[in-house]
Formats: sequence, structure tokens, C-alpha cells
Amino acid sequence: MRIIAGTAKGHTIKAPKGHATRPTQDRVRESMFNILSNYGLFNATVLDFFSGTGALALEALSRGACGAVCVDVATAKLIKENAVHCHLEDRVEVWSHPLMVA
Repeated sequence: MRIIAGTAKGHTIKAPKGHATRPTQDRVRESMFNILSNYGLFNATVLDFFSGTGALALEALSRGACGAVCVDVATAKLIKENAVHCHLEDRVEVWSHPLMVA
């Protein structure tokens, strides 16, 4: 897994081992952000529920979003590590409160 475009282009993202996490594929993210680029991501805040690796939020930040909130109880630490690796940690907020699980 990697960031496709923007300031963090080419950075690889870690995925959790042994979990049922299925990260959004590169091609799917690329297509989604190509569509969203018509509306603009600059100054947008992204909300990524069940973030897993945080790839969706990190891709949005890399492409110009001003902030992102990732919500995932099981992989919060991994999301933070991925954000630091991509140099986007100052614009991402990770929520992992256990009471958020239904």
C-alpha cells in the first residue's frame, strides 16, 4: 500500500497483521479522488470512520485537505505511525475511544 499522489506520494503504509482489515485498494482510492478533485479538497476536513490503515484520510491530506479525523479502536496506533511516516501527523486526529464500539 502506498500514497498515490500529492505531498506524500510514494510513501508506503503499514497494514495490521492478523486483522480482518482490508485497506482500500490504490486503484479505488485513485478513482475516488479523481472524481473528488472536480469539487476540490483544499481546505476540506475529512472524516474517515473505521479507518483501518488511515490510507483514505492520509491520501486526502496528501492531496490538499487541511485536516482529517480517523476513527478506529483497533488500529489507532498504526494510523498514527502511518501519519508520522508520511509527515502528515500535524493534520490528522485519531479517535480510538473504546465506548465508540457498538
